[in-house]
Amino acid sequence: MDLCKNKLIVVEDESATRLLIRSVLLKSGFQVLEASSGEAALELCACEGPVLMVLDIGLPGMDGFEVCRTLRASGRGQGILMLTAKEDDHDKIQGLEAGADDYMVKPFNPRELVARIRAVLRRLNPVSPSDDALLFKGLRLEPQNRRVFRDGIEVRLTPREFHLLANLLRASGRAMSREELTDALWGTNHYGSPKLLDVYVRRLREKIEADPSAPQLIQTVWGFGYACR
Repeated sequence: MDLCKNKLIVVEDESATRLLIRSVLLKSGFQVLEASSGEAALELCACEGPVLMVLDIGLPGMDGFEVCRTLRASGRGQGILMLTAKEDDHDKIQGLEAGADDYMVKPFNPRELVARIRAVLRRLNPVSPSDDALLFKGLRLEPQNRRVFRDGIEVRLTPREFHLLANLLRASGRAMSREELTDALWGTNHYGSPKLLDVYVRRLREKIEADPSAPQLIQTVWGFGYACR
């Protein structure tokens, strides 16, 4: 396994939980960095470039939501798996709206944590059926270097937003069902809120549409899903 491509950071202020996660991930072949605060985590991300962050919500000072928003605003493409002590859907949706790729509720099964991390990494680095650029109404998506341009100007997307747009563009002219898109973004075993897809579509529209309230690129197919057509 290429450790440079499997460097993770565990952000957790409870030392026992942090050490448990570190031990599980090391045994699974990952290189693990640790931080006990949001501020320290952001510094590590800037200098170490981990591919994924396991991020606790309840951090002292800068909480997990703020860390997630700050990381996404910076344009870095790390995956983020958020940990929460609550079953409350509000926390889960807030985390995903902030830019998290997945979430788990504590306490959790360590083997499931590893499986979720690997699933996020697979979705963020999918095997592309083609490295050719995808073109659509002024949009240009380059799968090989994961860049998107609108009318020649680069648009910064999170890994999940990029994956959503790539799926829609590859199906250009055909409507994709909500189930099809959800499976592509979160996997077939995802049981989150059905509103999550709408959250990501809205965020993507805000970045690529001239007028997000009257979208011309990503159209809603009422009662079915979404389409680029």
